[in-house]
Amino acid sequence: MSVLLFGVSHRSAPVSVLEQLSTDEADQLKIIDQLLQSPLVTEAMVLSTCNRVEVYAVVDAFHGGLSAIGQVLAEHSGMSMGDLTKYAYVRYSEAAVEHLFAVASGLDSAVIGEQQVLGQVRRAYASAEANKTVGRILHDLSQRALSVGKRVHSETAIDSAGASVVSVALDIAASRLAGTGLAGRTAAVVGAGSMGGLSVAHLVRAGVTHIDVVNRSLPRAQRLAENIRQQGIAAQALSLEQLPTALAAADVVVSCTGAVRPVVSLADVHHALATTRRDENTQPLVLCDLGMPRDIDPAVAGLPGVWVIDMDRVQREPSARAAATDAEAARQIVAAEVASYLAGQRMAEVTPTVTALRQRAADVVEAELLRLDHRLPGLDEAQRDEVARTVRRVVDKLLHAPTVRVKQLASAPGGDSYAEALRELFELDPQAVDAVAAGELPLLATEFDQSRTDGTG
Repeated sequence: MSVLLFGVSHRSAPVSVLEQLSTDEADQLKIIDQLLQSPLVTEAMVLSTCNRVEVYAVVDAFHGGLSAIGQVLAEHSGMSMGDLTKYAYVRYSEAAVEHLFAVASGLDSAVIGEQQVLGQVRRAYASAEANKTVGRILHDLSQRALSVGKRVHSETAIDSAGASVVSVALDIAASRLAGTGLAGRTAAVVGAGSMGGLSVAHLVRAGVTHIDVVNRSLPRAQRLAENIRQQGIAAQALSLEQLPTALAAADVVVSCTGAVRPVVSLADVHHALATTRRDENTQPLVLCDLGMPRDIDPAVAGLPGVWVIDMDRVQREPSARAAATDAEAARQIVAAEVASYLAGQRMAEVTPTVTALRQRAADVVEAELLRLDHRLPGLDEAQRDEVARTVRRVVDKLLHAPTVRVKQLASAPGGDSYAEALRELFELDPQAVDAVAAGELPLLATEFDQSRTDGTG
């Protein structure tokens, strides 16, 4: 069984397509449930961010698994399979591992190096684990991806060019406002989730003097507003029904709700412009739409006196790319981690064969010792124990070199052929190997290695 990735992201599709594919947590659970109904899919996880929707699945067959995932996503998005595949990318086995490691490291983000995606990978894995849709393969892969992401951010300066989509969007916003940029301005943040919290942090550092936090759930908005006030910045929490009031007072708005439909309407912005009678040349209303799908009605961008900064605009910004040297250092870490992970996986795959071989040897030894007992019933206990230790040491020494060497060889590409050779040479029962792999028999250390620690080796 291998990992299959089917995805659509900002690199392969326009925002309009990503909007059709966007999912909330309930959608993701439905997608996974449908996938697991296929006999070809044994594990599944959905990673959905503002810039991507990716399905990671453990499949028994590439083409069958690909068809199952494509059909489920096509049904979810309302797109035909033909239209969906025009924008999709597929990674299988080693390529899927490399892709997830790159994503967790921020190498595949709209803003290279942004850290938010690492938390999104963590949440996708946690959700799948909580719903028991990941097994050993996706569990190990996800844990390693999270570790790789942390390593890249701690050992390189990949995020120095822009910590997130938010920072890039607000840099653009500051350039649109005359005078001091964001300093001294009034801001509104629509959405009190993680992106909303990140937006607040950037706005506070930029020197805004007042922030309205607008959210569907007022208690969440109140908690974030209280956090802002504790930093010495004026803030108030507003419900979504009070959004027009916040828009009328704001110079800059960051919207990142994750809603499935726009929350900032054309009428809302018309009202804000009419209420404030802005000079569109010196004091435009700057709207940062960081939602996926869009939070702001696309028609708003056509209004005079309004600047809309959306995800397409952010992706075109040069500052959204980390320095080439930092990106290259991150890629080298990812490449090394991929090689290490794959070597470990290949070694793990040969372990059941090695364990089955040692168990076979232990069974042979015990059978021969039992035969000895019948032929020489007069052996005292000390003599019998010495013979047993000697036989076990001989078998241990004979097996030590081939079992150690087969693990080393298995860590290289194509190493599974060595495990197959071992099974053939020693006539191992395939069912015994499968039982070990399935956890029905314990992956014990060699029966004979014990002789090295009991003073007899």
